[in-house]
Amino acid sequence: MLTSIPHSSLATFSHKPISLKTHSPSTFKQGTLRHAFQYLTLFFTDPFLTHSHLQHAFSSVLDLCATEKALPQGQQLHALLLKTHGLCGSVLLATKLVHMYGKCGSFVDAVKVFDRMSERTIFTWNAMMGAFVSSGKYPEALELYQEMRGLGVVLDAWTFPSVLKACGALGATHLGAEIHGMTVKCGYATFVFVCNALIAMYARCGDLDKARVLFDGIMMEKEDDTVSWNSIISAHVAEGKCLVALALFRRMQEVGVASNTYTFVAALQACEDSSLVKLCMEIHAVILKSNDFTDVYVANAMIAAYAKCGWMEGAERVFQSMLCKDRVSWNTLLSGLVQNELYGNALTFFWNMLNSGQKPDQVSVLNMIAASGQSGKLLNGMEVHAYAIRNGMVSNMQIGNTLIDMYAKCCRVKYMGHVFENMSEKDLISWTTIIAGYAQNECHLGAVNLFRRVQLEGTDVDPMMIGSVLLACSGLKSKNFIREIHGYVLKGGIADKMLQNAVINVYGEVGHIDYAKRVFESIKSKDIVSWTSMITCYVNNGLATDALKLFHYLQETNIQSDSVALISVLSAAASLSSLKKGKEIHGFLIRKGFYLEGPIASSLVDMYARCGTVENSRKIFNFVKQRDLILWTSMINANGMHGYGNEAIDLFKKMTDDNVIPDHITFLALLYACSHSGLIIEGKRFFEIMKYEYQLEPWPEHYACLVDLLGRSNALEEAYHFVRNMPIEPSAEVWCALLGACRIHSNKELGELAAKKLLQLGTEKSGNYVLISNVFAADGRWNDVEEVRLKMKGNGLKKNPGCSWIEVENKIHTFMARDKSHPKSDYIYREIAQFTKLLEEKGGYRAQTKFVYHNVSEEEKTEMLYGHSERLALGYGLLVTPKGTPIRITKNLRICDDCHTFFKVASKISQRVLVVRDASRFHHFERGFCSCGDFW
Repeated sequence: MLTSIPHSSLATFSHKPISLKTHSPSTFKQGTLRHAFQYLTLFFTDPFLTHSHLQHAFSSVLDLCATEKALPQGQQLHALLLKTHGLCGSVLLATKLVHMYGKCGSFVDAVKVFDRMSERTIFTWNAMMGAFVSSGKYPEALELYQEMRGLGVVLDAWTFPSVLKACGALGATHLGAEIHGMTVKCGYATFVFVCNALIAMYARCGDLDKARVLFDGIMMEKEDDTVSWNSIISAHVAEGKCLVALALFRRMQEVGVASNTYTFVAALQACEDSSLVKLCMEIHAVILKSNDFTDVYVANAMIAAYAKCGWMEGAERVFQSMLCKDRVSWNTLLSGLVQNELYGNALTFFWNMLNSGQKPDQVSVLNMIAASGQSGKLLNGMEVHAYAIRNGMVSNMQIGNTLIDMYAKCCRVKYMGHVFENMSEKDLISWTTIIAGYAQNECHLGAVNLFRRVQLEGTDVDPMMIGSVLLACSGLKSKNFIREIHGYVLKGGIADKMLQNAVINVYGEVGHIDYAKRVFESIKSKDIVSWTSMITCYVNNGLATDALKLFHYLQETNIQSDSVALISVLSAAASLSSLKKGKEIHGFLIRKGFYLEGPIASSLVDMYARCGTVENSRKIFNFVKQRDLILWTSMINANGMHGYGNEAIDLFKKMTDDNVIPDHITFLALLYACSHSGLIIEGKRFFEIMKYEYQLEPWPEHYACLVDLLGRSNALEEAYHFVRNMPIEPSAEVWCALLGACRIHSNKELGELAAKKLLQLGTEKSGNYVLISNVFAADGRWNDVEEVRLKMKGNGLKKNPGCSWIEVENKIHTFMARDKSHPKSDYIYREIAQFTKLLEEKGGYRAQTKFVYHNVSEEEKTEMLYGHSERLALGYGLLVTPKGTPIRITKNLRICDDCHTFFKVASKISQRVLVVRDASRFHHFERGFCSCGDFW
């Protein structure tokens, strides 16, 4: 006799009476859950109620709870079953409970019911297996399978889909193959749903060949099985074989197999980049012809596909056409806007989302924080942060990490640190993001101290975190810190190639070239980044010749040079003024099919200008159709260094006419051009335009450039007045510019003042001390000269020796002052002596010993002038190059006044064009004149 069940237990589900004459247990699955419970309530009032009927009723309602994942209702039914004598021990209902709990994600409850069962059927085992898989407990599912085998449980076809899914999730290929054999042994391998499970398993394990063999076998028996087609298409998408997946989809359409929602979603997932946008549109057309075009899942997949293909207009059209949008629809379009860097559109869309009544979730908030950070919109980011706080999302670790990154990108270090310290839980990403934030915002010591905390707390460290710490060490210019971090990397065994390349970079940035070279040589399989890092290290440390040699070795490997490597090598050729090397690299770029656009075009313009052929720079510039700001600035600078100030100004006007907005660097190049052409009025006007028209606050370099312009033009009082009224404290560069002008124009009083100011600043540049020393020497103040030199020595600084070089027959020949190390030294000195005598006799040249700033005799001063490095380079050029050909020389320091006069006379007597690039600019000597107009 069954115990009656109180009606109050089911009252919450009963609203309207349902006639028993029109309903039966078989109708439960077709109705709603509420109706099912209403029927079950009335079912207990039936006087002819039997055990079989009641068991059937409970079974049907439990199935409905499982389908709708209605855990609370399922738990209530379980409680009722425990109170109902005669049903609590039913194997069928216990199995249904295990199944229901598994589908509802209550894995613990499923285990409890399963463990209490004294009797189990294969359906019970399958239900428990399904519960494990549904909860992601894949190892436990495989253990259960082994237990079934050990107990001799007779398997059925439904056992295999669950266990094969577990194998696929764990990548257990060998066990999956063993289970495949078992399906064959049991006679279930021909079952389509088992075969589809095998296809999915092999695909998840990365064995697409076996998956394809199984699929082809199914097609021989049943070509129109949609599920099989879906399985193989999804398998290829999961493994990144998107083109194959799309080819399979096309074949499916050709043979006339009916597509469903899963087919379209899988095909759309295969459309992953802009090259597939046309295919995406074709799939869209097929969907519109089918009955699935209104399905929200398909529409969401379509939005995601168009977003991945970069066609946001198409994604927005799909979104707008949807009659029923869910939260995924809104988030998918929002994510697409962010992924395609349409941050402004994303922010507008987010507010539209709020206004429409759709409540943003964590996915929405994450996208908006990321968009705010990427676009640098701090206020928007703070508003979203406030929204996250109000809605209890801020405790989410992923949101916390994204907030840290947003505040870092918006340069709000204080807010960034506050978010980090208030996070209740932190993972590796949290630590890596905060350290990167401090390093990128030049809070280098803060980044290093946080890394110390990571070590003390025993938190995991990855290469990305180390990369950020290395960036901080580079900012601190601390060789010791870098060596310490490098040692930590080696001991921890985390030195992957990316990190080794970063170590090369940072050693190069602090001038630790030997260490950088050791790391480079230790990398067994170098990639292009390794080579580029080492080449850049050489270039940035003034070892351009080594950089070119390394590039030559790179060409002997199978590694293809990329644009970054070639830009570095162009910089090396430019620093050496090696026109031949520069032209070789230019030819290499053309042969390898590189587009002469963007950074490559700008580097070529700069290289040709610094190699003395500004005409070639103009050709490159005129060839480029899409000119960016960097290219315009490079061309303005090229004209400036060659003394073409008016041409530089014309370029600036054309640039602004093309609506290209100048930046600080552009104005620096423009002021530089005015300075080296004596264009005082124009220079002062552009300084004002920069400040007031473009709202650009001048850097110390801009002030120094204007002082240099005024000073060189002998407007020294105006220059001094400008310095005194600067809104910022004058830097060493400013006083140095004023002092240089005072030396040129022999203004002792103002020069004395500038020298004192420069000494008070404690400059770290040896050239500034040398300039002060030369000013004192010109006035015969040898005691002051000695004092300056002692101070310079005390600060660990040395005078850069004069060095000049000349390129002959693809080889660089270098000369120091009074150098005799060259193999042809005797011939060079004999040639320069004879040539000097010729200049004295025919050109009226006389050595100007007043420009020798040493306390020695006049005879020694003359000998010192004759031994200047640029003259030795000229002597070698006269000796080995054909008569009448141009000679190009590069010097690391400013050419002295006497050598400048010497080269003017030399160009006239030798009837050659002599091109000299010194530390300031280019000098084109021809027929006794210089392109600088004696203004340098």
